[in-house]
Amino acid sequence: MKKERIAFIGTGVMGASMAGHLLAAGYSLNVYNRTREKADKLVAAGAVWKDSPYEAAQGADFVITILGYPSDVESVYLGEHGIISALSEGGIAIDMTTSSPLLAARIAEIGSRRQVSVLDAPVSGGDIGAREARLSIMVGGEKAAFEKALPLFEIMGKNVVYQGPSGSGQHTKMCNQIAIAGGMVAIGEALAYAKKSGLSAESVLQSISAGAAGSWSMSHLAPRALGGDFSAGFYVKHFLKDMKIAIESAEEMELELPGLELAKSLFEKLVEDGHGDDGTQALFRLYF
Repeated sequence: MKKERIAFIGTGVMGASMAGHLLAAGYSLNVYNRTREKADKLVAAGAVWKDSPYEAAQGADFVITILGYPSDVESVYLGEHGIISALSEGGIAIDMTTSSPLLAARIAEIGSRRQVSVLDAPVSGGDIGAREARLSIMVGGEKAAFEKALPLFEIMGKNVVYQGPSGSGQHTKMCNQIAIAGGMVAIGEALAYAKKSGLSAESVLQSISAGAAGSWSMSHLAPRALGGDFSAGFYVKHFLKDMKIAIESAEEMELELPGLELAKSLFEKLVEDGHGDDGTQALFRLYF
């Protein structure tokens, strides 16, 4: 049976690996990225380069996007030369960017008028999860569209959960980012305490990461920081964007999140200090 054609837009730190898994699984792939060089390896492996998101989406059965900011999502999806206009009736668009829940719902509504389904499916797992195809994928949108897209999700991730109607995937990702933000502040304080008391931070990590305090960030990001590796698996500037979306969404629901507000202020300091393009483990620069 002939496999569907996929358009993949956004081949950066995570997108390149995700698109590569789909290509390796035998899917025909159109690709577009703002910086063409970041798609060169995919093109060399058999993907077809297109000069715009609109051209990439034309003739595709599925379009997958993983972009930087909600403004990028809005500009790529909507308008005369947006993805929604390019897709044929019955097409499915999957936005895997961490973006605004309200924007996700609006794009899905506009898509439905054209008989196009739009899923919001942000991911967690960073560059390593993308590279090893074990991302956690949280999905909102029409259940029927989710079921059609499930084989694609299962190629890119290991934990795929349907969360509910449009916007639900993004709301779930906000929960994820809130938990990570608070946890990273706690890890920074714990390691600062370890160093101040004369302990080896590496030895302390060995003990506490295996116990009740353990987390993905503690096991993967803290050792990178202690080794002086601040390269981006996920950019500080993008994490700060996520926290702002979460706070805006919480305000709309009249929910106070003081821990997230604190974390946001610390990441803002990192950006002010010129570390916006570092990985999120750069937060630990403020502690040791």
